[in-house]
Amino acid sequence: MSDPFNYGEDVLTPGVALALARGSLSGSINQAAGRRIQQSRDEVAEIVSQNKTVYGINTGFGVLADTKISEEGTRILQHKILQSHSVGVGNPIAPFLAKLMMITKVHALAKGYSGIHPATLDRIRWHIDNDIIPLVPEKGSVGASGDLAPLAHLFLPLIGLGEVWVDGRIFPASVALDQNGLKPLQLGPKEGLALINGTQFMLAYAVAAVERLHFCLEAADLIGAMSLEALTGTKAPFDARLHDLRPFKGNQLVAQRLRLLLAGSEIMQSHVDCGRVQDPYSLRCMPQVHGASRNAWLHLKEVTEIELNAVTDNPLIFPDGDTLSGGNFHGQPLAIPLDYAAIAAAEAGNISDRRCYLLLEGKWGLPLLLMKDTGLNSGFMIPQYTTAALVTENKTLCFPASADSIPTSLGQEDHVSMGSVSGRKLEQILENLEYILSIELMTACQAIEFRRPLRSSLVLEHAHEFVRQEVSFAKEDRIFAEDIAKIKTMISSFEFVKSVTHFAEKNNTNLNKGFEAFSLL
Repeated sequence: MSDPFNYGEDVLTPGVALALARGSLSGSINQAAGRRIQQSRDEVAEIVSQNKTVYGINTGFGVLADTKISEEGTRILQHKILQSHSVGVGNPIAPFLAKLMMITKVHALAKGYSGIHPATLDRIRWHIDNDIIPLVPEKGSVGASGDLAPLAHLFLPLIGLGEVWVDGRIFPASVALDQNGLKPLQLGPKEGLALINGTQFMLAYAVAAVERLHFCLEAADLIGAMSLEALTGTKAPFDARLHDLRPFKGNQLVAQRLRLLLAGSEIMQSHVDCGRVQDPYSLRCMPQVHGASRNAWLHLKEVTEIELNAVTDNPLIFPDGDTLSGGNFHGQPLAIPLDYAAIAAAEAGNISDRRCYLLLEGKWGLPLLLMKDTGLNSGFMIPQYTTAALVTENKTLCFPASADSIPTSLGQEDHVSMGSVSGRKLEQILENLEYILSIELMTACQAIEFRRPLRSSLVLEHAHEFVRQEVSFAKEDRIFAEDIAKIKTMISSFEFVKSVTHFAEKNNTNLNKGFEAFSLL
């Protein structure tokens, strides 16, 4: 294991956050961060002792901001805020997402602007390091004053309430603490508010989506190239000169990848003089469509990295003693890119479905429905019904949640981001996209075998063989859902893309050379 990540000090990227969540990287708080944390905590103690009126420290919250709280009541208030804001409903989010929430929250609190007690951070890190992950319901956040309800559930176990995941099972938090010889914490002034203010729910979804969409888009290029080969399409639209005249970086990257993926293909060479003038858009315009989704992904990655290193609770305690109340908790900077990424993911699925349809038409030397004996067999007709259904479902999920707002807290919080909804919708779209790509990959692998004995490029033949390890050529109808499930595992585990990329690099082909900004860090 490499040197530990220093919370509050080092730069947190999506890749680092994911490594921390998977346990391949450990996290710590060094002396510099520790000093800032303690100084901020001391500033809060000074405010309380001098009876200054500061929002969230000795006042109520939201519409109750003008209600003064006594020094004795400030501690009780922190306990009550976790209870009162734990109003989440629906299914629990994945423990992995809840763990990402804790990791991103520790990093923000360790910046030293939140007045958190060092012991509170130590307890959160104990949960992370021991994989004792709080149960967080999926619904209830409007995405401003941050993700209040999900974060309240996330930190209930600190005070001995709520539930936790342990080895895939759910236990009362009090039981888990007792079994590990720990007692509930007594939160000090402002700590409860610091814990529940912030964007860590939608941020966790953004981090996960940055990785998942990255691998979907990598897979889309590979699978699209295989479909083009099966349909004897041309590589002329991927010429670098064409894309230099419209130099969107995502477009240029996809065009380069397609050129490299098709290099040395016998299939491509076999029809150079076929007389076909132009391919359908779903083949010819892959750089423009996949590339536009790449550009949206890059924007999401950049915004996510800024948010990962931001302080998003309220109020904030500065080293000079100033306490500023603002709106850093507002989720709009994340909500809009999450909605943008949702459209990008949905469009990657839309064009993939079109290629599935093309492969079934019985044109350009392929048999109708990709089987020789149709009539008795339906062939690959019905898997495309599934892609059509999923594409339409994704379209219905593309309404931007960030375009909506509804007032809360009796009008004090009169504009909210709904970024939590944006994140959850994106997750659903990505799940559907992985299935759509899996069906295209299954269909393309079937189609490309009708071009034998001609071979595709070395890289695409490796991709074909990778699938054939689990899913064989279909001579007659069978339960294709079983094949789809196997290929979906290859896509969603990222193993398909990783295997093909590694093979390409071993053969001196870096598919993304010169486009390092699009790498997953």
